[in-house]
Amino acid sequence: MVRCFGGWSLCIAISVLVLSSIPCSNPLRIRNRIKTKSAVFLSPEFELGPGSVINRYYRNIDFPRGHIALKSFNAEVVDEAGNPVPLHETYLHHWVIYRYYQPKGNSQNHNESNFMFVYNSGICQEGVLGQYYGLGSETRKTPTFVPDPYGIEVGNPAEIPDGYEERWMVNVHAIDTRGAEDGLGCTECRCDLYNVSKDEYGRPLRPDYRGGLLCCYDQTQCRVRKGFQGAKRSLYLRYTVEWVDWTDSILPVKIYILDVTDTWNALNSAAHECKVEYEVVESYKGTGMTSHRFTDTKRTRVMMPTGGYVVYGVAHQHTGGTGSTLYREDGRVICSSIPIYGKGKEAGDEAGYIVGMSTCYPQPGSVKILDGETLTLVSNYSSSQAHTGVMGLFYILVADQLPDPLKLFTHSPL
Repeated sequence: MVRCFGGWSLCIAISVLVLSSIPCSNPLRIRNRIKTKSAVFLSPEFELGPGSVINRYYRNIDFPRGHIALKSFNAEVVDEAGNPVPLHETYLHHWVIYRYYQPKGNSQNHNESNFMFVYNSGICQEGVLGQYYGLGSETRKTPTFVPDPYGIEVGNPAEIPDGYEERWMVNVHAIDTRGAEDGLGCTECRCDLYNVSKDEYGRPLRPDYRGGLLCCYDQTQCRVRKGFQGAKRSLYLRYTVEWVDWTDSILPVKIYILDVTDTWNALNSAAHECKVEYEVVESYKGTGMTSHRFTDTKRTRVMMPTGGYVVYGVAHQHTGGTGSTLYREDGRVICSSIPIYGKGKEAGDEAGYIVGMSTCYPQPGSVKILDGETLTLVSNYSSSQAHTGVMGLFYILVADQLPDPLKLFTHSPL
């Protein structure tokens, strides 16, 4: 608690000093009078057997209601008893949370033509990477907390169209790899392991498409070892939401999701087309003991339509990823996010899997993106072996203004 002596000017100076001295590696969390609320929910049940895949969209899920500020969203796959399921049994390719408006009294109508999706502030084409939250295998050890006094504003009645209400949808993509002939190949959705030559809409795949989302859609089957027996089981996505009721003390943040596959370039400034996934080709130099493995580096440049102060950053990569960095136009680092690989067997520490990503919480005001600034995104993967369907996404939260030290609120659990 900051005690003030010698007038308000000294108090402000002390408050600013306290703020600026907080390490950038930890989210800003100071004791406060505003209570944080938290709730744990379950998705609808889904069933998986060895080698099977679900990629489902569950609409109108349980979610906090009202005009609130989201502070964190965390999720994991659990069984019927609530036990966490390890990635080497059920690989969580991704979960994604979408916000939308639907007509009042129309909760059972699944016709998306009646929905009005509310996308984030990202710069990909409409409908691509429009989620509010989304992670994959790294979900258990990747912090998502929005530092005080910031929050993701939702449920503002002034923004909801007349006759509509706000709802939420989750997409769960999970792959059961028990007994798989090639566990990594299954999680990377290699088309030959799924015996797939057409996408879920019956369209032929490109001859050079070796693997990715087009080959592991809902109800596809990855090849398992001959004679392997394993029971089907009921699973759930268990998700925990943390929020505070909205007040004028909260500063809203905008969500930007950048993609290393973005095809934008300065000569065609109108187009930000994101491919979402790409392929890593095996590469090496020399033979035998002199062999030297290389890193596959993919980079792109993206122009930010509006800027602001960065308050959070994290990358999303798949197995084989070695880290991702977002740079300012002048070459300064905005955030570097490095994978955490598991070393054991228990859920949250599965050997060979990315079980977390390091995050960035810059000191307040230390990282500002300018309107129209061109950023550079770099995604690195090990190319000691080939990888299909990998991703190089980067999430950042950006605020329009800095906190007023005299009006700082902080949160504490109920």
